[in-house]
Amino acid sequence: MSEILKVQHLSVDLQQKHILSDVNFSLYSGEILGLVGPSGCGKTTLLNAIAGFVDFTKGQLKIDGVTITASQVVPAEKRNVGVIFQDYALFPHLTVRENIAFGISKLPKQAQQQRIDELLTLLKLTEQEQQYPHQLSGGQQQRVAIARALAVRPSILLLDEPFSNIDTRLRNSLMIELRALLKSLNISAIFVTHNKDEVFSFADKIALIHQGNIIQYGTPRAVFDQPKSWHVADFLQIGSWLPITRNGDKVFTALGEITNIENTNINEQQQVILVKPQHLTLSSTAPNCVVKHVSFTEQGYRYTLSSITQDDDLSFDDLSFYSDTLLAVGQTIALTLTPHSYQLFACPKSNY
Repeated sequence: MSEILKVQHLSVDLQQKHILSDVNFSLYSGEILGLVGPSGCGKTTLLNAIAGFVDFTKGQLKIDGVTITASQVVPAEKRNVGVIFQDYALFPHLTVRENIAFGISKLPKQAQQQRIDELLTLLKLTEQEQQYPHQLSGGQQQRVAIARALAVRPSILLLDEPFSNIDTRLRNSLMIELRALLKSLNISAIFVTHNKDEVFSFADKIALIHQGNIIQYGTPRAVFDQPKSWHVADFLQIGSWLPITRNGDKVFTALGEITNIENTNINEQQQVILVKPQHLTLSSTAPNCVVKHVSFTEQGYRYTLSSITQDDDLSFDDLSFYSDTLLAVGQTIALTLTPHSYQLFACPKSNY
């Protein structure tokens, strides 16, 4: 795969505040990158810096081999980048066909019509081509925005919260459809989201941003299996946190002793292990948890549990557990940890 975008040591300051600091990554042809992180972390600013809507302070971009620096600026309209905004930004006075045609008005008329017809078919909009945006559903409006962005045949497609305004019932099908379309056209894309389910479902790579820095970059599976920090695992809700104490070489939790942990060189006062729901099993031993909340999900009953230990150093209040067995709120149960190599993390002071 050829490199479509290279971001090197990119920093952005806005209103004398550091928004992005020393951001580095590459995007390859046909690859989909998800930018994820809490509100205000710099996701949309990074997207805007790539698009040319925001100037950067340091570093450089290479888009399709064209170098852009803080002093060597390439205007947004010359970057060959397609952008889909969160609110779609369709022109209300133009029809679907006219909206798609907007960015390719300089093409010969026949080439314009051919490209528009292709996109109307690809995006399943042929029956709506003479309608106006207010006559369309949210999903149809997004399809028009996608078609308009693809009409210019961009090197990169940038999407800001592309699924946030879509009805939940349609969101998954639209994600699958758009991903398949981008893959069939071999178009690279970067999308911003705060939704962990979207980023795991839609992206080939994930960049998790925290306070203006990319703190982990990798495939969804790699990030899920080996989160590099408490912030990554906590934001993506990869599991629950279980406090530990040590006695010599032994490690204890409110659910029992652990024999195999990673990152044993962490020395911070408050240490926790990451426990995923599949690592918890019901047991017939003495109860060690109480059910706080129960809800039904596709994975079965989801329980939020708190510990009943008298040891404050080991107590927990929001352990997630899934089971096909129906339990009652207030019921005490026993859980055990399955044999596994558990990751050990330092818990930020604000969280204990």
